[in-house]
Amino acid sequence: MLIQIHPENPEGRKIAQIITTLKKGGIIIYPTDTVYSMACDMNNRKAVERMAQIKGIKGIKAEKANFSLICYDLSHISDFTVQFGNNIYKMMKRALPGPYTFILNANTSIPKLFKSKKKTIGIRVPDNNIARLLVKELGNPLVSTSVHDDDEILEYITDPELINEKYENRVDIVIDGGYGKNEASTIIDCTGNEAEVIREGIGSLDVI
Repeated sequence: MLIQIHPENPEGRKIAQIITTLKKGGIIIYPTDTVYSMACDMNNRKAVERMAQIKGIKGIKAEKANFSLICYDLSHISDFTVQFGNNIYKMMKRALPGPYTFILNANTSIPKLFKSKKKTIGIRVPDNNIARLLVKELGNPLVSTSVHDDDEILEYITDPELINEKYENRVDIVIDGGYGKNEASTIIDCTGNEAEVIREGIGSLDVI
C-alpha cells in the first residue's frame, strides 16, 4: 500500500494508520533526511525477524543485520545506550537531528535480539518530520535499515513509486514523502574514547 504524506506537515490521520500497522507487527518503508529506509517496531521480535528475511539475512538472525534505531531526540537516545562522554554528547547535540548514524555502546534496554558480541547499536535522529513523528507517536524507536537498489550504478532507490513497485508484496506500507536522496548518512563510531568516522555520507564532518 502506497500512502502519500506531506513531508512538512504530515497528516495525523495517515500517521495514525501507519502506527496501527506498526503495532500489529507491520513493516513500512519511509523517507528520512537521506535515503528511503525500511522499518518496524523495535519491540516486535517477529517483525524484526521478518525484516531480516526481506534483507536476505540468512538464518533469520536479525542480530547480524546492520539495523539502526531511529529515535526522536537526544533524550530518547540515552534510554538505550551506555552513558557516554560529554564531548560525544556535545557533538551529537550539534549534529542531530541530521544525516548521521552514531555507533554507541548499548545498554540492557536493547532487546536481546540486538545484543551482538560487540553490544553496540547504531542510533539515528533524522531531520525529517515524517520519520520523527512516527517515532513520537509509536512511543519507542523504530528498527531501521536502508532500502538499496539492484542497479549497479545507483545504490539507493529514490522514487517512492518505484520502491512500492518493488516492495509492495513484501512490506505493508510504503510512505511517499517525495523523492529521497541517493547518499546515505555519515557513520561515526563513538564506542571508544574518540569519535571515528566509519563512512562519510551526507553529514558534514565539521561536527566532529
